[in-house]
This record gives sequence, structure tokens and C-alpha cells, in this order.
Amino acid sequence: LSHLRRTNTPIGRDGKLAKPRQLHNTHWGLVCPAETPEGQACGLVKNLSLMSCISVGTPSDAILLYLEEWGMQAVEDFTPYKEPENARIFVNGVWVGTHSDPAQLNSAIRDLRRQGDINPEVSIVRDIREKEFKIFTDAGRVYRPLFIVDDDEDSEHKGELKLRKEHIHRLIETADQDEMMYNEDDDDDDERLYGWSGLVKSGVIEYVDAEEEETIMIAMQIDDLIAAKQEQIEHDRDDAEEDDDDHAKRIRAKPSSHTFTH
Repeated sequence: LSHLRRTNTPIGRDGKLAKPRQLHNTHWGLVCPAETPEGQACGLVKNLSLMSCISVGTPSDAILLYLEEWGMQAVEDFTPYKEPENARIFVNGVWVGTHSDPAQLNSAIRDLRRQGDINPEVSIVRDIREKEFKIFTDAGRVYRPLFIVDDDEDSEHKGELKLRKEHIHRLIETADQDEMMYNEDDDDDDERLYGWSGLVKSGVIEYVDAEEEETIMIAMQIDDLIAAKQEQIEHDRDDAEEDDDDHAKRIRAKPSSHTFTH
């Protein structure tokens, strides 16, 4: 079974090049850093991590329709000197148009993916520095699931995981049911059974590939979210009390083991 999770780099085994055999930063979370054979194939034959998957590819026609509905401007109508701030839109590497508000477009397309209107394995990348918005629906991309953090400014759970107790309770109820009686044509069973696909459709989990990871913020542990939320609360409180403080007051440092002193 492990052979189904194995990747092979098409480089000759005879060469003693070290660079192709070394770990790369983009392998984090996608490829096992230790499971590799010894000898000439060391580092060239890798194994996917436990939760990694390979995209099988989906048609991009629906994506293009969504982009047109959200105000994408065709390439033929784009004039760079008149609209220098427009972001270029790429679908599977092909330049299909531009958009004047890539932040809104990124949020809208991402919401469509989390709602299930777009295939979950579609990759959405917004490169702010290069002013590019890229969407990938092709096959052969390695992706992994991540929990989604609520970033809605109006939400009372901002900065927390979207995974709630009701999701866990539904998973437990599904585990207690007899899945052997599951019938895909029965809508009642489809609503009653709630598994991994239910978490994806509920917007609790989303799939992220290596290129999309470069443009998003990922917390390594749940403690990082708690610390960030507490820090934001203290920052907001300091801003509220800033008018009452003495501006000439000396600021005391808060040293820690991670503070750089020189």
C-alpha cells in the first residue's frame, strides 16, 4: 500500500548531486522528511505525508463564468497605462483577464470554494507583490487539509477555529450509525451522515497546495491562535487608553527568551 503514496524524481541515480536529494521548504507538511530509501535513490524517492492528496483535475469552465460575473475585464480590453493597479488573472497559467479589486475577488472565490460551489481541490493564489491572481484546477498538484480560522471582522469568534462542538457532535452521531446502510441516492441519508466531506462542505476544512501556502498565514498550533487573540485584545486596549497616558513616559521592555538583543 505504501507504493501508492510514493513519488519519484526523474533524475538519474548515477549522479552524485546533493541538491535534488535535499529537503525543500515547500515539502513541509506534504512529504515525509524521513521516509526515503537508502543508497542511490536516497532523497529522489519520497513518500507523501499521511493527509496529503494528489489533485485529479477539474474543468475550468465554471471558474471562468464566476470570474466574468465578478467583473473580470478581458485581456483585449486591458490598457496598462490607464489601469496600472489592476491585477492580472491567470487560470492554469493562462492570462484570461484583469480585475480592479483583487482583494474582493479573492474573498468571493474563496467563499465559493468553502461553500462547495467550486471543487475543494481548486487552488486560489493571490500574489500581492506581483499583482497577480492565480487559480489552478489542473491535475498532479499535492495538497493537504487545514482547519479554517474565522477572520470575519464582525464575527464574535474572530481569530478562532470554525470547528465547533456541534460539528464534533455530528461526527460522533455519524460514527454511531451503521454506514453499511448508506445509500447515495437517498437524500435523507446524505443529510444524516456527516463525515469528512461534511466538514469540507461546512467550510471547516479546506485543501491548500504548496503554492497557496506561500500567500496565506498558517498557525502551527492552537496556542498560537490564543496568543494572537490575546495580543490583539491588549493592543486594542492600549489604543483606547493611549489618550490618557503620558506621551513622555518611558516604555518598559518585555523581555523573553525569543527577544533579540543585538
